[in-house]
Amino acid sequence: MRILIDIRSLNPEVNSGIGEYVQAITLNLLTLDRKNEYLLFYNSGRKKALPETLLPYADRVVNWRIPNRILNLSMGLINQPKLGLKTSADVIFSPHFNFVASGKTPRIITLHDISFAHYPDFFSRRQKIWHRFQRWEKQAREAKHIIAVSEYTREDLIQYLKIPAEKITTIYSGVNPSLQKSEDAFNSIRPKPKLINYPYILYLGTLEPRKNIPAIIRAFNLLKKKPEYKKHRLVLAGKKGWLYQDILTEAKRSPHLQDIIFWGEGAESDKKILYTGAEIFVYPSFFEGFGFPPLEAQACGTPVVVSDRASLPEILKSSASYANPWDPMTVASAINQINIDKTLRTRLIAAGFKNSSRFRWQITAKKTLEIIERYAPHHQ
Repeated sequence: MRILIDIRSLNPEVNSGIGEYVQAITLNLLTLDRKNEYLLFYNSGRKKALPETLLPYADRVVNWRIPNRILNLSMGLINQPKLGLKTSADVIFSPHFNFVASGKTPRIITLHDISFAHYPDFFSRRQKIWHRFQRWEKQAREAKHIIAVSEYTREDLIQYLKIPAEKITTIYSGVNPSLQKSEDAFNSIRPKPKLINYPYILYLGTLEPRKNIPAIIRAFNLLKKKPEYKKHRLVLAGKKGWLYQDILTEAKRSPHLQDIIFWGEGAESDKKILYTGAEIFVYPSFFEGFGFPPLEAQACGTPVVVSDRASLPEILKSSASYANPWDPMTVASAINQINIDKTLRTRLIAAGFKNSSRFRWQITAKKTLEIIERYAPHHQ
């Protein structure tokens, strides 16, 4: 069987949850499956480098050298060219929705969340236009099968689009294996390696409205009133997203601005040390379809505080402390409780290791391949 994976959502220069999923699921499918043939649709009007992990598979790349805006327009409005027919693919797998004129070729799509449908104000005008132009609802309804990255997303799609439940399968994503290690292995490398020589509370992710970073800053302000937080800093790490200036304005209002560190996106190698050195990882996001960062922090032995919304309680269960994202006082209280209650801290660290170890890309790839092979020609 010839399987075409549409990896156009990859951008080696930008770290994102979608990009991480596309890269990891592609690599693990290629590594796991030796019997099927794979093509990687990485079309672009200009030369775009593959991520380093996929370079060994460069000979499988299909690039029509057509600007994707033009290609999307032709496939979306004219329904040409037929990607499956042009590449002789038996199945098309889209790890993220992107225009594909698949013709009669069965197509499977992964949908990560539909936050853009529920909270349009979290997205820029350009992003809203892109979502509208993509006609994602039509793509979802026309797909042979949909993979949801959480039960929350699956139920959301069933309710919002009225898609039959049997057409959507939940397959959890994995955690970066370079961050995962057993609790015993972690404890053997104490003391924690640090980039920062003072106690700090960490947020790591895109700096954008959906992530609710002003609430973290307000919670930090409340904590700094306590003498035991005199030396603590707040480290905000990640790339600048839409409305980043609003976050900067909130920080400038803080009487503790000198203790708020905007780390920037930083090198990928910094991520592990940032997670590992933090006292607590905080992530009071308004909406998550899955949520990589809290799991990554857990894999590095750091207790997490997250919002009690969307998929986060499903993914983290009893391994995290929860807060109301609309109430910075509950965020501050959850952080403080972990700091003062050593038994709670120890329990959350141990539970975090166990929880994060459940999410492995090899399992994600195996279950995804089972869905893909369901639509193989010999199964039709």
